[in-house]
Amino acid sequence: MFSAFQDRADAGRRLAEKLRGYAGRSDVIVLGLARGGVPVASEVARALDLPLDVFIVRKLGVPGHEELAMGALASGGARLLDNTIVRQLRITEHDIRRITEAEQRELERRERLYRGDRPPPDIAGRTIILVDDGLATGASMRVAVAALRQEHPARIIVAVPIAPPETCDVLRREADGVVCAMTPEPFYAVGLWYEDFTQTTDEEVRDLLERARRELAPAPLPRR
Repeated sequence: MFSAFQDRADAGRRLAEKLRGYAGRSDVIVLGLARGGVPVASEVARALDLPLDVFIVRKLGVPGHEELAMGALASGGARLLDNTIVRQLRITEHDIRRITEAEQRELERRERLYRGDRPPPDIAGRTIILVDDGLATGASMRVAVAALRQEHPARIIVAVPIAPPETCDVLRREADGVVCAMTPEPFYAVGLWYEDFTQTTDEEVRDLLERARRELAPAPLPRR
């Protein structure tokens, strides 16, 4: 199988070509899902001259089977639970609360690490381009969309370099727009379409956000 993208930066530049209609608009902000979505979102924001920030989703794993999600937390404090899984596995309220508190602490740690003392962006009334490095089931992206809805944006546009067509179709029912640069079949897995799919580190996320802030900082006024 050939690689569609060299790395996340290459994918971001390719994705930006599909989003040219949003370039330079004062009502648009790009949010990258941490961590792997931020390098992609960084290239989108730079190419379109838009502000960049981060959005964090943390999975709530089933006790003893943490790879299975019973729900998720997102930036801003939103929590979604899969009540079917909770009911079928008889997960107690005590366990839900314990796991939620632990993941909330980790989410807040990452918020502080990535953002420092800056407040989260005000997204009310704005168009949000929500970026990840690819989708498989789309579960994290769906949680992110649901959480962002609570902040009353004007529109939410999901944008990814690669995803299976059926996942894009599901998200079209939940977001205001979906841009999937490539929708190959068969799909297999996101990482197979990248030549370099090395895990993104916390330091990379922080550095990309800091660089975006510097690049968008207003030029100093000339001295008189």
